[in-house]
Amino acid sequence: MVDSQGACTYNDLLDASWRVATALLAGREDLQEERVAFLVTPGFRWVATQWGIWRAGGIAVPLPLNSPRSELEYFIGDTGASTLVFDTLAALVSPIATAGGTRALSYDQLSAGQPAELPDITPDITGQRRAMILYTSGTTSRPKGVVTTHANITAQVMSLVEAWEWSVSDRIVLCLPLHHVHGIINVVCCALWLGATCQMLPRFDANHTWDLIASGNLTLFMAVPTIYAKLIFAWDTASPERRVLLSQSCAKLRLMVSGSAALPVSTLQRWKEISGHTLLERYGMTEIGMALSNPLQGERVPGTVGTPLPSVEVQLVAENGKPVAPGTPGEIEVRGPSVFAEYWGKPDATRDAFRDGWFRTGDTAVVENGVYRILGRTNIDILKTGGHKVSALEIEEALRKHPAVAECAVVGVPDPEWGERVAAAVVLNDGDALDLPSLRTWAKELLATYKLPSRLLLLDALPRTAMGKVIKPAVVALFQSAGGPVA
Repeated sequence: MVDSQGACTYNDLLDASWRVATALLAGREDLQEERVAFLVTPGFRWVATQWGIWRAGGIAVPLPLNSPRSELEYFIGDTGASTLVFDTLAALVSPIATAGGTRALSYDQLSAGQPAELPDITPDITGQRRAMILYTSGTTSRPKGVVTTHANITAQVMSLVEAWEWSVSDRIVLCLPLHHVHGIINVVCCALWLGATCQMLPRFDANHTWDLIASGNLTLFMAVPTIYAKLIFAWDTASPERRVLLSQSCAKLRLMVSGSAALPVSTLQRWKEISGHTLLERYGMTEIGMALSNPLQGERVPGTVGTPLPSVEVQLVAENGKPVAPGTPGEIEVRGPSVFAEYWGKPDATRDAFRDGWFRTGDTAVVENGVYRILGRTNIDILKTGGHKVSALEIEEALRKHPAVAECAVVGVPDPEWGERVAAAVVLNDGDALDLPSLRTWAKELLATYKLPSRLLLLDALPRTAMGKVIKPAVVALFQSAGGPVA
């Protein structure tokens, strides 16, 4: 493991996590699934803390570094965390812990003691001991705590290790936040599972990340679409000599992956021009880890997410829960050992999330030529307008081809006549202008009439989560507050 403090071996990690676990136990034999929240900078300390919690028998609750106090209070209070571990933001953390009666310990305090005997949690790796609580992005409701067991995490990691052929010789850089499954499972846990090398950045910086790629030391890279967009911008603004170096360096990587949000085809194509790589798109979510993936070897179809990963079962169903015919859109349901155990403290929500043993993802997809294409969130990205069902993602992909459009988000705005109006929130390229009539005239060449936006809102930036997902309920609220004419 490599971070800003230098390189550490796996023996270093075992020793540090042993000390953390001993301090958390404080003389007890087993934490017995006590929740331990931690606000630690990405790096060796973060992993030592997570491992220490697990080795002590606790449930790890990673907290987002960029959260306001109210959100941290919600996560800590909702899980009933007994302990809060931190290595930063002490002025923010201490009052939260004091107000909630939670024990607050710095990483330095935890790692200063001598290791002692730890509980044997090995039998629980394949059992049902709960290991981690991650919070959903909260784009549609108050975030829910997603509980995964050690067995769930094991299944998630093994599936990716097999599909993407991880090996001990792999070297990857972490430039993602560590409160989401993408960074925790796909990058850090997969690297640790194989004994590979993981270089962990405290935060993403486009030029620094390009420097690491240019070093020639990486074999893997995984990121979200917004990161690829920022890397493309950094490449475009670099000198001609540096562009050549960066592009040549990309060729040394064996795999580059994109996920956590829909990848615009234009971004995929531009990245291929720069790097020579066709980004591997995959589909997953907090509750299931990864479920679908384009192949490591073989054709990767732009705009699709491939086929089910090892040990994962996937089906598409209609509103009545019955499987749909081939080529017909349906809701994605997932079953297998990687699927989460429960929503923390929410038995009703847990029950409603499953149907006959299948987890109901809330995402709609269609299988075309044997591969899955995501159409969007069933209740957000599938719009019902004038009796038609349309995919917001399809409309967005078309609108991105407009020369004035830098970014866009399409939502359905409630309307008494149409059910929902197709509404497009757009960020323009610098110096460009756009109005609704001209956009509709242009888009008629690409979209059916009922798919054309009837409302347009120009924004400086789209509201997004930390992982780059557009917060569509916030976009709907912007349209509702803005009012304005419709076509």
